[in-house]
This record gives sequence, C-alpha cells and structure tokens, in this order.
Amino acid sequence: MNLPESVREVIERAEKDLAHNPKLLHMFKQCYPNTLETTTRLMNDGTTFVFTGDIPAMWLRDSSAQVRHYLPLAAKDPELQRIIEGLVKRQLMYIGIDPYANAFNETANNNRYDDDLTELSEPNPWAWERKYEIDSLCYPIQLSYLYWKETGITALFDDTYKQTMQAIIRLWQAEQRHFEQSPYRFTRLTGPKTDTVINKGMGMPVNYTGMTWSGFRPSDDACTFGYLIPANMFASVVLGYMAEIAVNVYGDLPLKEEAEGLKEEIDHGIRTYGIYRHPVYGDIYAYETDGFGNYNLMDDANVPSLLSIPYLGYTTKEDPVYLNTRRFILSKSNPYYYEGSYAKGIGSPHTPPQYIWPIALSMQALTSTDPQEIAEIIETLTATDGDTGYMHEGFSVHNPSEFTRPWFAWANSLFGELIYTCMIENRLGAGK
Repeated sequence: MNLPESVREVIERAEKDLAHNPKLLHMFKQCYPNTLETTTRLMNDGTTFVFTGDIPAMWLRDSSAQVRHYLPLAAKDPELQRIIEGLVKRQLMYIGIDPYANAFNETANNNRYDDDLTELSEPNPWAWERKYEIDSLCYPIQLSYLYWKETGITALFDDTYKQTMQAIIRLWQAEQRHFEQSPYRFTRLTGPKTDTVINKGMGMPVNYTGMTWSGFRPSDDACTFGYLIPANMFASVVLGYMAEIAVNVYGDLPLKEEAEGLKEEIDHGIRTYGIYRHPVYGDIYAYETDGFGNYNLMDDANVPSLLSIPYLGYTTKEDPVYLNTRRFILSKSNPYYYEGSYAKGIGSPHTPPQYIWPIALSMQALTSTDPQEIAEIIETLTATDGDTGYMHEGFSVHNPSEFTRPWFAWANSLFGELIYTCMIENRLGAGK
C-alpha cells in the first residue's frame, strides 16, 4: 500500500536526524514502515488484516504491536485512522468468533497450524491456532484505548466493543478457577513439548490466587505454571482501561465496577503470590507461579515480559521491585539471558540457546533511564541485523548472521518505535 502522509513525513525527518549514522537511517527507513508496506491489507468490509510476516495468519497480539508505533501520528492522518480502526474492528470480530484463539485466517479457509485436540467438536475455519494466551485479549483493548487517547476519536466504542469487553471479563473470571470453571483444553500431538498443555490439556494444578490462568506465554510456548505474572499485570492495566471506557464512554457504572473488581483481585494475587524473595536480588517478580509456592524465575523476550511492565503501564521504571527484577533478568541468573562476542540480552526457550531477541533489546532500551545503556543497545541493534537492514526473531550472540525469521514485522515495528522515540527526545544527535 501507499504510505500515509504522516509516515512519509517521519521518514523525511529521519533523513535529517539520522544523517550522521547512515546505517541506522537505512534500517529505520526499512523497519518503521515495514508493517504498512508488507503485512497490511485493507479489506472490503472496512476492516484491516495485519498478518505477522512470514506466517500468513493474524495474531491478536502481533497485529496490535505492529501498528502501535503509528499511534502518535494518527490524530492528524485519516489514512492511519482507517487502518487502525479497521484493525480493531477485525480483532473484535475474531474475539467474537473464538476468544480462546490467538491467531486467525484472513478468510474462513480452514487453514491451521496443526490439528490440535480441544474441547470443540470441530475446529473453527477462521482459527489458525487456538493457544489461549491472556495477552491476546489485552492487546486489542490496549490498542483501542491508546488510539482514543491519542486522537479523541470514540467511533470504535460501539455495541460490539462493549460486548467484547464483557466477554473478556467473563472469560478471565472463569479462568480464575481454571479447573472448576474453564471449558478450555488444548493438546498438540506433534512438535516440541512446549507446544502442548500437559495433564490432558488442562495444565498443572493451580491454587486460587485471584489471578487469571493462561495456557500459553506470548511466545506461544506452554506455561510451566498457570499464573503468568507479566500477563496478569497486562490484564490489570487493561481492566483499568475498560473501567475508564465503561464510565466515560458508555456511562455504564456496573461494567466499570465489575472491571475494577476483577482488577483488584488480580492485583492482590500478584502482590501476594507473584513476588519472590531472592537471596541475591531481594524482592523480585516471578515469571510464573501456581499459587502453591512454586515459582518459575526467568524472563522471556516476548511482550508482555517482566522487562516490559513499565512499558505496559503496570508500574514505573523506578519501582524498587521492578529494578530488582530487572537486575535479575539482565543477568546470568535468568536462564534465558545470554552473552556472546557480538551481543548480550534476553532470549527465549522458543528459539535456540545463545539466541537473543531484538524485541527484548528494544524493550530494554524503551524501559531504561540510562542514556548510555540506550545508546549501547541501539549500537548493538544496528550491528546485529545480519546485513539485512531488518530485525529478526532471534540471532546468535556469537554470529548475528545466524538468525530466525527473516520477516518478523513486530520486531521491525518495535525497533522503529524505539528510534522514533529517541528522535523525538533528541537522543540521536550527531556524536551521541
């Protein structure tokens, strides 16, 4: 598609702001518009289909993250408004089809990643994959809320939107008592063990905590323990958004109170069950827990992550528990933190050992308060593109030419957001 005028203006500005760093300029000019140039389709029904890149399906998570960096431009650009509003409308349609699915087809073509065993008698022809992840339901609400705040436009908040909010709240309430109330089951008979939920598709037993259960992480890997802390933090933030929309747009006080009530229960669960007293780092947020006193101490590159929680709005960059957690996850105490001759950062069990993710590097910079750390990360990102000019899923810390997923639009978008943010804050001047 032709680029909206506001996006072209940002690229023109970059020609001046990044002129002193030709490679960074080249990468920004490729990555910033990448979603619009390669993964966005305007549909005849007024919706927008945004697929993830080298996979033909649209993830609720990825599609939201792929356009977030355009939000600051949307207020004065009708073309971007059409794209973003159309995307949210399609996301709402998908959630209405199956709120437990994470990725969908462009049409009801019955394409899917695998023939998984679920509680459904027949697979839905719209669903590419049915891995239930809390963040899949968070991202469309976050995108629409931030769009509203940037533009003042409330056109998205129709009856369908309100019904979707109510459906999300009901699902999260059911998953507070997963074994007693949830219909969800998921078993995959092929592939790695991280692609399936153990215990006949139900997962390991969990205790009631007030938090809501998740089958999978934002990496699409199965959770070790059912309460994924950063995803519950994201849900808490989004429930606050729902409460604000309920009262300020719909004038619906009962819906506001229901959203706030669930938010309070989840927050209490995070505070009570989600903090681990580490002998070296002090109080830190765990990545996962089961509510029985078992913890998974790690972080994953995918967002929501523990690294990303200030970016998501759950806490501040100065929060002492977050800072303790940040020190932990950016150290070798995190089993998915790797250091090599070319780079250091957070990877994922989703990719090979010693591979780190540009998404995690960009997020580390976006959540940092240290100008030197930010500058070093941008230098690392610029030097580890494998001479492609694009970001990738993961790359080897020993050889950036070894990478996964050459076309991964989310990583390009987040890199674009980081560089644009630094441009606005005048952090990329010559010699800096």
